[in-house]
Amino acid sequence: MSEYIRMDERKRESIVAYLRRRMAEFGIKPEDVAASIAADQSRLRSVRFRDAFGNTWDGKGAPPQWVLQATSAGQSIEHFAIDAVPQAPEVRSGVDWRNDPFAGTRLAKVGA
Repeated sequence: MSEYIRMDERKRESIVAYLRRRMAEFGIKPEDVAASIAADQSRLRSVRFRDAFGNTWDGKGAPPQWVLQATSAGQSIEHFAIDAVPQAPEVRSGVDWRNDPFAGTRLAKVGA
């Protein structure tokens, strides 16, 4: 078991070193990452409605087009209500991301 833990520690150190190199390459500071994460969390906390395509609305102001279309088609707005803990829509693709430590994160999209 201790060998497994050491491998995980080495893998973690390798990932951290990679992230530091990439952040330096793009001029990203740790404060930038922290601010981005905080902004995302704040935005997601304010979301009250989400459709199957990931469109969101906080319920304030004029409803967006997707809400107007759905409700005019007879769908209840409560159908799109989400829990207090937001869940990201599941995205399926033909790619096997199980061994990619950055899959599903913003880091997977840097430089793409």
